[in-house]
Amino acid sequence: MTRKELALTVIERLKKEYPDAACTLDYDQAWKLLVSVRLAAQCTDARVNVVVQELYAAYPDVKALAAADPQEIEAIVRPCGLGRSKARDISACMRVLRDQYDGKVPATFEELLALPGVGRKSANLIMGDVFGKPAIVTDTHCIRLSNRIGLVDNIKDPKKVEMALWEIIPPEEGNDFCHRLVLHGREVCTARTRPFCEKCCLKDICISSQA
Repeated sequence: MTRKELALTVIERLKKEYPDAACTLDYDQAWKLLVSVRLAAQCTDARVNVVVQELYAAYPDVKALAAADPQEIEAIVRPCGLGRSKARDISACMRVLRDQYDGKVPATFEELLALPGVGRKSANLIMGDVFGKPAIVTDTHCIRLSNRIGLVDNIKDPKKVEMALWEIIPPEEGNDFCHRLVLHGREVCTARTRPFCEKCCLKDICISSQA
């Protein structure tokens, strides 16, 4: 089985296992997803979803958050960890949205990457979830599972994993595929415990389970 054939099989099996895959960060506007994905670095989505409720109650739109003192933002987002740097990036990002984009989130990958605190992972998430464009989000689950399954060969650098997956994943499948990897990584192919290979829908094709 080639890597491309393996990828297509993995995609189909994960679709059956997790038919309703979606982003696990709560948001109802694009700018809120930008904020949440920055807070989610080294923090669980569940905690972020709780913390942002207080943040949005205090600052309900881009202009309000852009005008906020970074120290006031930090006081709210501190439970997510790295509070000072996250608050600084959120403040700077919201000011750019206010001053350059009339409060809206830009719709190109290059413009997203130019925003403070936005890297390739965040930009891909926005492109896929907000704008419905082809996207591959190489978070820790994606990197771990792609290596374990055999979709990539011992690649840990996020950008290199992303580029390798673009070669074998159909563009229209990438975004949902990555969401399904997150769910599978949390429930079955876990990081902090032994993976539950015995109940994995990929056990007969995963190179790690064959080792």
